[in-house]
Amino acid sequence: MRAIVTVIGQDQVGIIASVCNALSEQQVNVLDISQTVLQEFLVMNMLVDMSQCPLPFAALHDALREMGKAKNLDIRIQREDIFDAMHRI
Repeated sequence: MRAIVTVIGQDQVGIIASVCNALSEQQVNVLDISQTVLQEFLVMNMLVDMSQCPLPFAALHDALREMGKAKNLDIRIQREDIFDAMHRI
């Protein structure tokens, strides 16, 4: 299963590394990544492959949210099919 990870927050050293490390620890592969800094804010989107992830989707979702709270970031993950459906007009 593929999913979209979105990270938004004040730019700081190590955001990309810490999110990628957290995903890697759960065998989640980053397929594509785009990021930009708007003034002092980082906005990052990642397409990830969760096919090898041992955690249920909800558990990974919660773990990323908690990591985000600890770092003053908003980290969200959505299944690709749900993301596509929401953005189809």
